[in-house]
Amino acid sequence: MATQRLMVLDTASLYFRAFYGVPSSIKAPDGTQVNAVRGLLDFISRLVADHQPTDLIAAWDDDWRPEFRVAAIPSYKAHRVVEVSSVDGDGEDVPDELAHQVELIIEVLELIGIARLGAPGFEADDVIGSLVAQSDYPVLVVTGDRDLFQLVDDARPVRVLYTAAKGVGNAEVIDDAAIRERYGIAASQYADYALLRGDTSDGLPGVRGIGEKTAAAMISEFGDIDSLVAAVQAGNSGVKAGAQRNLLAGLEYIDRARDVVRVAPDIDLAPVDSTLPTAPANPVALNEFAAQWGLGGAIGRLEAAFGWGTPARK
Repeated sequence: MATQRLMVLDTASLYFRAFYGVPSSIKAPDGTQVNAVRGLLDFISRLVADHQPTDLIAAWDDDWRPEFRVAAIPSYKAHRVVEVSSVDGDGEDVPDELAHQVELIIEVLELIGIARLGAPGFEADDVIGSLVAQSDYPVLVVTGDRDLFQLVDDARPVRVLYTAAKGVGNAEVIDDAAIRERYGIAASQYADYALLRGDTSDGLPGVRGIGEKTAAAMISEFGDIDSLVAAVQAGNSGVKAGAQRNLLAGLEYIDRARDVVRVAPDIDLAPVDSTLPTAPANPVALNEFAAQWGLGGAIGRLEAAFGWGTPARK
């Protein structure tokens, strides 16, 4: 029996990439834009063909801006908020041309038989973190989000297939050596480094005056954020005066940001069948879906990648 290998998709990361990377001229027979759906299907086909996972899970954002993170850091993803209505409150600022495609993505994943997994009150990153923590076999996380570098663990192994730089087809496999080469720190230190550095794309300011190089150097020297803070508070850290003042001024932020930056490892996840499907979950409905939305070619390529033995559609 083949060794189990779990591939976990940061699904939103991939369908946003598809939406902005695949021409908007890709449309269904009725003129509806379906570029994100086709792009995601082609990404999945390429990933399965290239990496041959035995198990596949599409991680989902049941809550893209969890309350526990907003309570700690109110600016967390605040720049992405759009008012939906006086009834619904706030939602994520997603283009109309993509929003309807997300519903189609949910439908086609179900028809194919790919497990989709979210958790109430948590982001996909947390679902991925908990899947990694709870898995007994190798995991490959597919994402364009470097925050998930914190999950890399050569011993298990857990690797990240990073799509942001070169796309899905030429994505870089991130292991501990790659993180050391990029940042001069171990993968296990990445979350503490990211806490200091901050991330403007997520509305996380980081510690004022501490940039990437300084953050990496301090975490490398002291090992982790707690040891760094203890040394600075004791006054014998050897950290330059300016950086020491910045750290002391940022102690409250450091304390509040810990659980914002770190992904949750212990969510009580719903059970799913993650086995890579050997046949469509609903072949008749999948054929109808392909015809309705003009996605026969993409479904055919996926069938070939999954080894279903069905000739690719035109």
